[in-house]
Amino acid sequence: MFEASLYAARRRALMESVKTGCILLPGNDLVGMNYHANAFDFRQDGSFLYFAGLDEPGHCLWLDCESGEEMLCGPSLGLDHTIWSGAAPSLPELAARSGIENAWTMADLAAACHDAQRPGRAVHYLPPYQGEGVLRICRLLGAAPDTVEAGASQKLVRAVVALRSVKSGEEVDEIRQAVALSAQMYAELMAACTPGVAEMELYGRMQGFILARGSREAFPMILSRRGEVLHNHSHDQTLSEGDLLLVDSGVVSPLGYASDITRTLPVGGRFTRRQLDIYEIVLRALAEGTSRMGPGVPFVECHFSAATQVAQGLTDLGLMRGDPAEAVAQGAHALFFPHGLGHMLGLDVHDMEALGEDFVGYDEEFRRSTQFGLSSLRMARRLQPGFVMTVEPGIYFIPALIGQWREARRLEEFINYEAIDAYLDFGGIRIEDDVLVTEHGHEVLSAGIPKEPAAVCACMGGEK
Repeated sequence: MFEASLYAARRRALMESVKTGCILLPGNDLVGMNYHANAFDFRQDGSFLYFAGLDEPGHCLWLDCESGEEMLCGPSLGLDHTIWSGAAPSLPELAARSGIENAWTMADLAAACHDAQRPGRAVHYLPPYQGEGVLRICRLLGAAPDTVEAGASQKLVRAVVALRSVKSGEEVDEIRQAVALSAQMYAELMAACTPGVAEMELYGRMQGFILARGSREAFPMILSRRGEVLHNHSHDQTLSEGDLLLVDSGVVSPLGYASDITRTLPVGGRFTRRQLDIYEIVLRALAEGTSRMGPGVPFVECHFSAATQVAQGLTDLGLMRGDPAEAVAQGAHALFFPHGLGHMLGLDVHDMEALGEDFVGYDEEFRRSTQFGLSSLRMARRLQPGFVMTVEPGIYFIPALIGQWREARRLEEFINYEAIDAYLDFGGIRIEDDVLVTEHGHEVLSAGIPKEPAAVCACMGGEK
């Protein structure tokens, strides 16, 4: 944990922002794998972790915005817990760690909710994303399950987003630790990515590498020769000379902050000419999108800059045609680059996404587009110092999408469908860095993880 005073300051800032009513902030609980006592690995809610710092399941924060009173609420763990799971800190001990004087049982919390609701005081809560979280709010507030999502407090969401978006120096140091472990993992992976190895073997080795260092995945690792499947969590292929292996992976720091890095590796340590052509376009898009980042810059402009590099490069190869800037304006590049440039990074790998992407990445100045591809941009608004962003352009040849567009003759003034036929077996390439917005520009936190073609090939024992 950070110092207790830091969590106390965060809670005060939250209450001052919300101003009236009470805040109910549940942490996560254990989720049964196939019965209650056999649970999945515990993952604490990011907002509870941010405001309490506690990584134990089954607890809630109760904050009174008007009186400033704070309570940590949780289970009273008895002898059975000690027998089966070992001794645990008492509720008052956990509260003290977080800088909270009052420790309540869950029955006390239920009574506090009832007492607040009786005179009509607002009880603010964030949108839950686990079934047990929905039921907990139903029990505490007497709400029907189908009303819980609509009853979440937009005022609280906006207050949490405002606080969590800007990372402190301590938080950035945690992200640096996660990136450093990712760098070690990618070094191991590049050395092990050889013809004949199974994806599952590589995946298992990387899992072991992460766990052996006291960390865990920030999200399920994507490790696949089928890079055209954007979130491909299957590991059922065996690698051959000349394949491309796309690996999108993140780990967590000791206090739960995430990294999120993608590298695309040539199996055998050497790119083919065709692979290198596409790879270098993606690399230029990454550099261009990153170069635009700084305080006050709308992230959507960074996205358009990267997309224009994609369109320009594919036009130079003969896969697109016409004016690249106009092609991007019309959305033609999205046939190859159908997602946004990046997202916030923090205690959640898609930081605060559970609160609603539009609250995190959009505001009164920037509204989400309905255009294919651009509609998937998670972040559009102006960057601020302390934002940590991923930057992850890609080029993918997705046969089903290409076939649909071709049949509809969609944007054929910009797309050379005949030339694309030779790339239907290509797969996909994505390259992703983690970037801190600073007072005067930006810093690429993952710059030490090789991505230049010659450096990647050298790490893999081959040549560009």
